Amino acid sequence: MDNIYILMIAALAILAIADLVVGVSNDAVNFLNSAIGSKAVSFKTIMIVASLGVAFGALSSSGMMEVARKGIFMPSEFYFNEIMIIFMAVMITDILLLDFFNTLGMPTSTTVSIVFELLGAAVIMSLIKISTSDSQTIADLGQYINTAKATEIILGILLSVVVAFSIGAFVQYNTRLLLTFNFEQKAKWVSALFGGIAATAITYFILIKGLKGASFVSGDFKSFISENAIIIVTLSFIFWTALCSLITAVFKMSVYKFIIIIGTFAIAMAFAGNDLVNFIGVPIAAWQSYEAWVASGVPATEFSMEVMSKKVPTPSLLLFLAGLVMVLTLWFSKKAKRVLKTSLDLSNQDSVKERFESNFLSRGIVRFSTVISKYHGTILPKKIQDKIEKQFEKPKVLKLVDKHQELPAFDMVRASVNLMVASILISIATSMKLPLSTTYVTFMVAMGTSLADRAWGRESAVYRIAGVLNVIGGWFFTAFSAFVASGIIAYLIYLGGNLMIAILLLITVLLLVRNYLSYKKKSNNAHLKDGLKKTESKTVQGIIEESADNISNVVSRTNKIYSHMLNGLATEDLSKLKKSRKGVEKLNMEVDALRDDIFYFIKNLDETSVRGSNFYIIILGYLQDVAQSLDFLAKTSYKHINNNHKALKFSQIKDLQDINNSFESLLNEIEMIFNNREFEKLGDIINGKQKAQDDLAVKISSQITRTRSEEDVSPKNTALHFSLLLETKDLVSAIMNLIEEYYNSYNTKK
Repeated sequence: MDNIYILMIAALAILAIADLVVGVSNDAVNFLNSAIGSKAVSFKTIMIVASLGVAFGALSSSGMMEVARKGIFMPSEFYFNEIMIIFMAVMITDILLLDFFNTLGMPTSTTVSIVFELLGAAVIMSLIKISTSDSQTIADLGQYINTAKATEIILGILLSVVVAFSIGAFVQYNTRLLLTFNFEQKAKWVSALFGGIAATAITYFILIKGLKGASFVSGDFKSFISENAIIIVTLSFIFWTALCSLITAVFKMSVYKFIIIIGTFAIAMAFAGNDLVNFIGVPIAAWQSYEAWVASGVPATEFSMEVMSKKVPTPSLLLFLAGLVMVLTLWFSKKAKRVLKTSLDLSNQDSVKERFESNFLSRGIVRFSTVISKYHGTILPKKIQDKIEKQFEKPKVLKLVDKHQELPAFDMVRASVNLMVASILISIATSMKLPLSTTYVTFMVAMGTSLADRAWGRESAVYRIAGVLNVIGGWFFTAFSAFVASGIIAYLIYLGGNLMIAILLLITVLLLVRNYLSYKKKSNNAHLKDGLKKTESKTVQGIIEESADNISNVVSRTNKIYSHMLNGLATEDLSKLKKSRKGVEKLNMEVDALRDDIFYFIKNLDETSVRGSNFYIIILGYLQDVAQSLDFLAKTSYKHINNNHKALKFSQIKDLQDINNSFESLLNEIEMIFNNREFEKLGDIINGKQKAQDDLAVKISSQITRTRSEEDVSPKNTALHFSLLLETKDLVSAIMNLIEEYYNSYNTKK
């Protein structure tokens, strides 16, 4: 029986490594968001600074390990075998839950997940113990669970969301009023003063948050920091202000870059120091429990875990190894970049492709805010309003389409405020011994500064707010799902014993592999160059040349979608029809993305090439017509088969197949012409336009005759067949118009 606990410890160790990987992938957004978003320094520099912060934070996290041992439940009420069930259930749930959120690209709180997993598993194990007792009832649950701590954490969640957002917005608004978007042109003493305040806040944060739990720092030094906090803050402010003045005057370096570098180190350190317990706290607690049990010689079902109530230091070697895994994950995790992208997109100062759709709640908030803004405008005098508007004017910098993805998401002032405010809030909460999630604080501060900086304009507000609501909803879903899933897994392990543990571990591995392969497939598809491309050229000739690739792409995909759809319709294959619909949806999204970029496309043109915008807009219009026709055809066909209507008759299928054969031949020829750049041959295609329309007219007449003469023709089939023929006619017209427009423009330019 002893061997099973050794195997459980080994399994927990492996799960801890995996949990470190998925956990860092999720939480990297906390400390990389501001630095990467502002592009103040190179990505390599950011990663080096963050890695040092993570390593330092990992070594200073020993004190936080107590949460896993006695922060949520009363260890003295459980036996060793029961504690091991709780720990195993927690780790299995945690790794699956975090990997699920990482795959979605949604930042969530590792603190909340581990706390509610511990709570869920402990509650179930407590209920099991109560059910087997003759004297206890559910009212005695409180003696097993630390209800005061659980309540404190839940209140901390709600409070941190509101406070972080509000203070972030307030500080950013006033900072922008003082510094404006032209902050580099301000007097040197202004940036030095700002740097002094920000650096002081971050220094205090490092001392209070970082050194408090460090095992290598003496108690006397910690006491000195606590007793002389005001003096330390004052001296730090004087020192940092003087240093920032020196940096600006002598070294000609931006103070804001300096703040971003030290701020990134501080937040990375806080993340590792605070959140390392979320990943390895449970396995370490399990190992230390195992050591105490082995030393006791008492059976596992009789050994009380009261020993866990005492403070036990965490070996520095384990902390070092955990920090090493975190640093390696930080450098190589692709999922971390996806989670980071969610946060950057929601706080981007410019227009981006919005990830989230608007909902009734986000629309309601925007409408309410608009009303409040109008009311606010009637209170403030016109001169003050004009002064405020002037402070928020952005520099008129031409936004190049081809540089769009390389532009900073926001400037260095906002990045500095993000780091400074998050540092202050976390350090205050730590000094007051309040539970706080670094994810919640850093994310909500970033959202608050985005709102204050007017990054959420009329063009993007409903989407950005919907995104924030989705992320916040995900946080609460994390708490609920962590509690329920961990409890269920604990109960299954209690019922199934060793066999159930083996089954659950196998399922965990299979799910992780499946998620990894699915994510890899999506990533590979995202990098395939089969989508429509934004035109980056500034000249008419370049626009015409680059548009050829998009036309060839659309023609090729139209050919595949149309053929696939007719095959699915003929064989009544819903999977093929569903695949056709997905293909059309993807094409529609890409055409919409090109259309949304028209503003920047026109801005990017040379003065001598403005007429190229007319050609580009017309081409986009025809591409949209093609996509809409395909959309109608795919949805109509899918609806007919999905509703189990009668299959098309053989004669109808034959007509459609004839059309498909001639249409396929036409599209193949067009695609070859564009791929080979033999545009002179387009004239022959255009000359055959009338024949293509006449062929369709013949098929329409045939269906009319068939409807009148045959008695067993279904009304639904007839309606479907006419819809397909008429929409195909529109599709052919759209493609021919597209080809004709391109051919005329090509000849004119030639």
